[in-house]
Parts: sequence; structure tokens; C-alpha cells
Amino acid sequence: MHAIKDRFNYLFSSTKGLALVAIAMLSLVAAFFGMLSGPMAEIGFSKVFAEAVGMSLLPAEREGRIIMLYHSIAMAVIAVEVYFITDLVKMTKAQQRSINATMTLGYLTSMIFGLWFAYFGHNVVFHGLFIFGQSLVFFAGILLAVALWPWRPEYRVSDPEHSHTKKGADLERAAFFTMAVATLGSALFGAVPGAYYGNGFETFLAENVIRMPEKDYLMLAVIGHLHIMLTLIAVAAMLIVSRWVNFRGILHKIAMPSTIVGTVIITIGVWLVVPYEFIAHYIIYGGSTLILLAGLLLLIFNWNQLIKERLMELGIRKARFWQKLKALVHDPLKFGASWQMLYMNFTTSFIGIFYAIRLDEIIRKWPAREERIELTGHWHILAVLTATILLFYFADLMRMKGKVRKWFGWSILIFTDIAFAATVLFFIKRLFISEASQQPFVDAMMLFTDIGLGTTLVVIAIFMAGQLIDLLKRDGLWSKKIARRTEG
Repeated sequence: MHAIKDRFNYLFSSTKGLALVAIAMLSLVAAFFGMLSGPMAEIGFSKVFAEAVGMSLLPAEREGRIIMLYHSIAMAVIAVEVYFITDLVKMTKAQQRSINATMTLGYLTSMIFGLWFAYFGHNVVFHGLFIFGQSLVFFAGILLAVALWPWRPEYRVSDPEHSHTKKGADLERAAFFTMAVATLGSALFGAVPGAYYGNGFETFLAENVIRMPEKDYLMLAVIGHLHIMLTLIAVAAMLIVSRWVNFRGILHKIAMPSTIVGTVIITIGVWLVVPYEFIAHYIIYGGSTLILLAGLLLLIFNWNQLIKERLMELGIRKARFWQKLKALVHDPLKFGASWQMLYMNFTTSFIGIFYAIRLDEIIRKWPAREERIELTGHWHILAVLTATILLFYFADLMRMKGKVRKWFGWSILIFTDIAFAATVLFFIKRLFISEASQQPFVDAMMLFTDIGLGTTLVVIAIFMAGQLIDLLKRDGLWSKKIARRTEG
């Protein structure tokens, strides 16, 4: 009984344990509902699996099921970010415990009962519990925003290397606070259309209405909600990496105000999509530029720091180019986190900008399916790359070392990048290949995508299995982590 209590305390009271549970839940959901994916459907397995587990998959309800699945996954990812933030940013222990406990109960309730409602019959009580869980997640966000308030005297900073105001207010903390408040407002922005279910509003997928000439206000709100929530999740990940690598100096002093202003601008721009759709997009571009600038400055600092620290370890004063390159990629976790931020621009930002600029001249002359594919893939790539950044930080938090650290980091980095490079080529195939001769190319790109993502999932599964095995051991690493936490 004592052993069970110790493990429960580790899993639900420590940052490592809470994040581990959330990542385990995400992995289980990905594995379970991945059985319904396109490749599985093509070989006829999805139907057999759905019947075997008792799923109810009416075609008319497909959009609703997918949306509830997306929300369940998104809330678990947000929970992971919240655990990291409450660990990285100074606050009282009471605040940390209340935020984490509320968030945990909220996302688990929403995930379990929401997916049960969506895929295994429609018990309205379960839908109510799904909404209740979302409410708890929102309340946890309010608690987090209160705890992050940057103008308390005890959180003032005087370090000249750290971005702060003349009165000592920590601008990095202010960036966290701005992101939290923007996320709360944007959650309400998406909740408004949900309140109109049964009163003229029907479920839809954003990519399916992209070419509708007229969209009502509720449709625009849903589309805006989708974009801003993904953006803010990515901003939170960037700020977590900033704390992880101890971002500082002149670049930090530029990046943090840029993040704050950019987050405010892009959030207001998305909210303005409803009344002023065309003007709002220009505002969004301005805010995005500032956030991308902050990410670039973080990358420059991190890469320079990785090179300096490694060369210092090796005792090399005047390094050649190849020595600097080897030093840069020595740690695949810290290098990988910033590399994914850069790679994200090539696979999402630049492609999205190209589509926007050449929308009428090129894109709208293609079949609607081609534009729909890009939009769907754009959101999925952004989400998965952000998840890999968080996964790299979690692996470092778990003190992964040596060859295991290298194998894990490089496997995730290489195979996700292969998958998404193939996916992007699949997006833009109509630029260089005709529809009549596309099939061999499409088959090859899908093969690379499946290999990349499949291998990534296998690596994560091995990692999670290792954590489970360690948890079952009486004197596993989990017990040492509890001991260190108690001593601290």
C-alpha cells in the first residue's frame, strides 16, 4: 500500500510525474484512434477495429467526433505546458499545487468522457462531463494568469542580462502572462459558437468551408479560434524553451518585448476576423512577424551558447567550422528544440505565406481538394512540431543522458523532419507535376510520411515503456526523483 501511495504521489504531485501521465494519455489516444487513420482504413483494418471495440462511427457525425478528439488532445498538450510553466516560473507552492491539480482533473475528465461520448454512443451525461472538464481547464488558466502577474515586488529582477522594465518587472514573466491571458480570451472566442449549438449552428471542419464565398460570424469565430489557439500553444512552447536554455543578453531584451507585443497584436487580429475579416489578416501578419523575430533571436542565442559551452568542455579556443558544427549538434535535445522552431517556418509559415500571396493567381485555380490538403496538413505539422519541442524538454527534465539521449533526440528529429518534408512536397505537388502523372510521386511521399511518423511513434512508445518499467521497480529512477524533490 505504501508503494502504491509513493507512485501516486510521484505521478500526480511532481512536475515529472504529471507530465508523464499527460504524455502517456496522449500516446494512448494517438495509438488507439490512430487505428482509424487513412493508412489503416486503406488496408481495411479500421472497420474491423471499430467493430471489435464497439465504436459508433456514423458518417453524419464524423466532424463532431474529430473536433472532440482534437479538443481532448489539445487540452492534454496545454496541461503539459502548464506543468512546465508552473515549474519554471516562480510562484508559491500553494499556487503551483492548485493550478496543477485543477488542470489535471480538468483535462482527464474532458478527455475520458469526451471521447467516450464521441465514439462509444452519445450519453449526454458524458458530454456534460466533457464541458465540465473544459471549465476546470479554463479555471486553471485563470489561476495560472493570477500566479504569473509580473508586477509583484517579489518577482522583480535586476540582472542586466535579463529583459526587464526600469522598475524591475520581469518581461519574460510578462510574456508568459500575456500568453496566458490571450489564451483565456481566445478560448472564450471559440466557446461562443459552441453556445449556439441547436440554435442554427452546425458542426463543420474549417478546411471544408475555405472556398465558401460567404461565411457567417460563427464560422469565422471557429476558424479564428483554431488558428489562435495553435499559435498560442506554440508561443508557450517558445517561452518554455527560453527558460530552459537560460535565454539572456541583448537578444533577450529584444525578443521578450517583441513576444509580448506580437502576442497582443496577433490575438486582437484574430478576434477582429469576425467583424473585419480582410483588414484583420494584415494585423495578424504584423503580429506573426514579431513572434517569428523573437523565435529567431532565441535560436541565434541557443545555437551560439551550445557551440561555446561544448567547445569550452573540449578545451578548444580557436575552432574550425566543422568543430563548431559538431559542437552545435552535440546535444540533440537542446539543438533539436530550436531546430524544430526553424524547420517549422519552412514547413508551415513560408508555405502558408506563399499560399496567401498567390491565392488567386495559382491556388484557387487548383481543385479544392489541393487547398484543403494544405490547410489540414499545415495545422497538423504545426501541432506535431510543437509537441516534439515539448517532448525534447521533457526528456531533458527526466535527465536522459548518454547514448539514450542521442538516440532518442536524433530519432525524433530526423524522422519527423523526413515525414514533414515529404508532406510539404505533397502539398505543393501541383506546382511541378500534373494530376495525370502524379500517382507515383504521391505514393512515394506517402511512404516517406508513413515511415517518418511511424518510426517516431515507435520511439515514443519505447520511451514510454521504459518509464513504465522504471515505475514498476521498487528502487527505480522515479524513487530517486522523489527523494531529490523531498530534499529540495
